[in-house]
Amino acid sequence: MQVTESAAGPSKDEMLRRARFSLLACFLIQGVSFALLVTRIPAIQRRYDMGDGTLTAVLSVVPIVAGVGSVIAGALAKRFGSRLVLRVSQPIVCAVLIGVGAGDRLWQLAIVLFVFGLSLGAVDATMNMQGVAIQARAGRSIMLGFHASYSLGGLAGAGVAGLCAWGDVPLVWMYAVAVVVTVPALLVLGPGYLGTDTAMPVADPEHAAARKLPWRPLIPLCLVMTFAYIGDSTVANWSAVYLEKVLDSSEAFAVVPYIAYMITTLVGRSVGDLGVRRWGMVNVVRGGAVVAAAGFAVIMAAPHAAVGLLGFVILGVGLCVLVPQTFAAGGRQSPQDADEAVARLNIFNYVGFLVGTPLVGGIADLASFRVAMLVPLFLVLAVVPLARAFAPHGEPAHDR
Repeated sequence: MQVTESAAGPSKDEMLRRARFSLLACFLIQGVSFALLVTRIPAIQRRYDMGDGTLTAVLSVVPIVAGVGSVIAGALAKRFGSRLVLRVSQPIVCAVLIGVGAGDRLWQLAIVLFVFGLSLGAVDATMNMQGVAIQARAGRSIMLGFHASYSLGGLAGAGVAGLCAWGDVPLVWMYAVAVVVTVPALLVLGPGYLGTDTAMPVADPEHAAARKLPWRPLIPLCLVMTFAYIGDSTVANWSAVYLEKVLDSSEAFAVVPYIAYMITTLVGRSVGDLGVRRWGMVNVVRGGAVVAAAGFAVIMAAPHAAVGLLGFVILGVGLCVLVPQTFAAGGRQSPQDADEAVARLNIFNYVGFLVGTPLVGGIADLASFRVAMLVPLFLVLAVVPLARAFAPHGEPAHDR
């Protein structure tokens, strides 16, 4: 029997294990690639001689284009499958970074970032489609583990970028080395992604193309995704400013809270699936929202930088569970249209980033940064009643 099974090819369990390993590496590489771009923004600004206003405009276009890429990926995945779209788009994300370091004209950067944004949106959508599909086949919560791998990649990419900045390594060489490592790895990993032959069976496949996914059941999840990314963008864009201007920390210490936030996000996601299996998705999301709100409250009330650092640590523990579970809930809510649901939810990733940064900054200008922190605090608290949408069939339940 063993010889017959071997001759017939790998078993479904073996294919699922391979798909899970391949996707963990995919999330890792995506985290590295994104970090290599965003952590070198000051160097990119100098290379292209951009003022702050021009830089803000250029960076604001990327999430808009990425949202378009997510929509396109949803349509393509419905026709060709998420595996093919991911295999094509992710090497583009990695390779196009060379153009960021090779050019010196603003129009060149605009073209590169347009391509990067489109492919970024496609990858973000399709790798989460894959994660939702693998979790559905596994029959237990594993989605947080994929996002933990992304967080680990982000930390690794930020570390490499920091070393290259310290060593004055030219941008083009840093990105070229990254491409040499990541693109071949993706070409090897690609065949291992979950394909349509191993995906969950779809009832009534003849009518699948004509079926339309309603927006209304997804609206609570779209709001959670937006609120979570407003909180995340607040940390990414304002944590260092907050510590320096409000808590009078040194410039060197001001970067520590974001690093601590990334580390606690990694740790929380690494163990979060165990919590979902034990207490259920609804309770974990509600708990994460309450802990995140507590983190913002500590930050807002912090008398000095050390307490502010503690607030960002608490925030990372709470906020880290929301996004992965939102994707998982969308896939479980609409199992026959899971890819389309994930693509739609992914759009609100970029909405959160677009809204969060100017919203918090604008309130800080009008009032103060402490008052501005009330905005993400109340928004993550709003996740508590919205968590009902994470239960199967609208009823609280524990994942097995």
